[in-house]
Order: sequence, then structure tokens, then C-alpha cells
Amino acid sequence: MNPFKSLRPAEEMRSLFDQFKAFAFKGNVIDLAVGVVIGGAFGKIVDSLVKQIIMPLVSIILPGKQGYLDWKWVINGKEIPYGQFLGEVVNFIIVALALFLFIVKFLGWLMRKQKQESEATPPLTKDQELLTEIRDLLKQHEAKP
Repeated sequence: MNPFKSLRPAEEMRSLFDQFKAFAFKGNVIDLAVGVVIGGAFGKIVDSLVKQIIMPLVSIILPGKQGYLDWKWVINGKEIPYGQFLGEVVNFIIVALALFLFIVKFLGWLMRKQKQESEATPPLTKDQELLTEIRDLLKQHEAKP
């Protein structure tokens, strides 16, 4: 049995294109793209929060002319600006905390709430739907004089 016998390049390319088209235009990929754009904007907000608000407050507490930007080690004449690194670490911690609060706490709360609502009222079976219709018709019939 030859595995290359059924291989047809034109059909394979068309199939690959169709698979790619199905993948690229699914709702999940578009949702992911929107999430990436929003995530990038959120990252800029957090970066600004760290650089313009949090780290200047830290520099007030700790001595320094321009705060954490001037913090550096000098080893054999080479400067190692660890203050900028600390700013990026604080930036990462804030982003991670915000994502944790949003994904784990907020979305987790929403998921639990939706699950409780779906468990509270299970969908009616076909028999239950028919019995409900019969009950409603009987009530209508009794209400008529």
C-alpha cells in the first residue's frame, strides 16, 4: 500500500486553504483577536499606572533624585540600572494581580452564578411540556363561563 498514491497537490492545497479559512474566521479567533487588542490597551494603562503613579510614590519613601530610574549598580565602570528592572517587575505584578482578580474571581463568580441558575431550573422534558400545556388548557377551559 503506497501512502503517496492518494496524494494530489491541488486537492491538498485546496483542503488546507479550506481548513485555514474555517479556522481563521471562526468566532473564537475573532474573540481572541479582540482580547489581544484589549489586553494591549490594558497593558499600556497598567504600565502608565506603575511608571507615573506607583514608582514615583516609592521614590518619595526612598531617597533618590529621580526615584527608581536612577537606581543602579556600578561594577568595574559598567552601570547596571536595576531601578528600571524593579519598575518592570512591579508592572508585571500589577498586571498579574489584575488578571487574577478579573479571571479567577470575577469570571469565576459569574460562572458559579450561571451554573447555579442553570441547576436551579432544569429544562422541561417533552412529557413535562405536554403536561404543562394540558394544565394551561384546562385552566383556560375552567375560566370560561
